[in-house]
Amino acid sequence: MAGLEALYALARAAISRPQDALVCGIHWELVRHGYRCLGTGDQPGPNERKSELLPAGWEANKEVYTLRYKSTDNSHELLLKAIMVDDSMILNVMDCSSQKVADVTLAVADFINPEHLDDFHKVYKNTEELSTRIASGIIAPLGAPAEKPRKESESREDVLWDEDPLRLPPRRPMGTRAPSSPSPLSPFAVGGEDLDPLGGRSGGMIVDPLHSGFPQPGIDPSSGIPGRLPPGAVPPGARFDPFGPLGVGRPGPDPDHLPPPGYDDMFM
Repeated sequence: MAGLEALYALARAAISRPQDALVCGIHWELVRHGYRCLGTGDQPGPNERKSELLPAGWEANKEVYTLRYKSTDNSHELLLKAIMVDDSMILNVMDCSSQKVADVTLAVADFINPEHLDDFHKVYKNTEELSTRIASGIIAPLGAPAEKPRKESESREDVLWDEDPLRLPPRRPMGTRAPSSPSPLSPFAVGGEDLDPLGGRSGGMIVDPLHSGFPQPGIDPSSGIPGRLPPGAVPPGARFDPFGPLGVGRPGPDPDHLPPPGYDDMFM
């Protein structure tokens, strides 16, 4: 009964009998189910406001406790009367709007240790049974306040992007590394380049049988001339056609065998 300890500490000065402690526990059960106390008595008083605390003077009559409650959504207003009969407490609760009535009878000794009123950790017993009795005997018959709609456990952004290929992936936060692209040596990389408008991936629809999974040496720009070009004569990644016939180590087709889409310039 989380929260009851703080309530009991605030109400301790007014608790002098076991039934006072029981009313305090019943009050907290109503609070847990979405009700707030308005005050004491049958009729509303001036400047009332909903509160989780017990109102001043709630314990004045040890034989009949009268408290009024209102739900947090304002859909229910309850009039609670706790009447002592011998060693039992009869709870009579009426919903003022629907005129529904609920009754519960509790044996005080079943839930309160009268010799430990000064010790919260010992004064209550069978708290789970008390919660069940209040929930089944009062809350269920009169109707619980409407719960606030819960947030979806996962937002739309949490859905796996692979489930919808037409959705754009979320932006990556600054400072994070981009996911690695499939290896160009993978036989399943075919078609990957056609999905990348920036041309940063390998694996287009044109399958090069000489690049089917085994690394090949690069193009020799010195093919066809007597000597060899000095190191750095051709910058890395530059488009370069050898001067003459290709050498024996040619790994594949000429990179210019197909021009970029939409370019018909014969001088490219």
